[in-house]
Amino acid sequence: MNKDQKNYLLLILSVLLVFSCEDEDNKDCIDESKIISNGVCIEIYEPVCGCDDKTYSNDCFAEIAGVTEWTKGECN
Repeated sequence: MNKDQKNYLLLILSVLLVFSCEDEDNKDCIDESKIISNGVCIEIYEPVCGCDDKTYSNDCFAEIAGVTEWTKGECN
């Protein structure tokens, strides 16, 4: 293998590592056992930012989506 091929292989492996780590960060963010597809929430806009970087209308919507952690306010 020449130097260019090694550098190319290193680049590809680095990109794959970054994408695989991204999935690990959000792995525990959604608890599928807590998802309530027909859940009902009051339509009051008090936004929360879920650990999945999605803004939910309020904590009820985050909870029925199975989100395990959130913070008050919209996501950036």
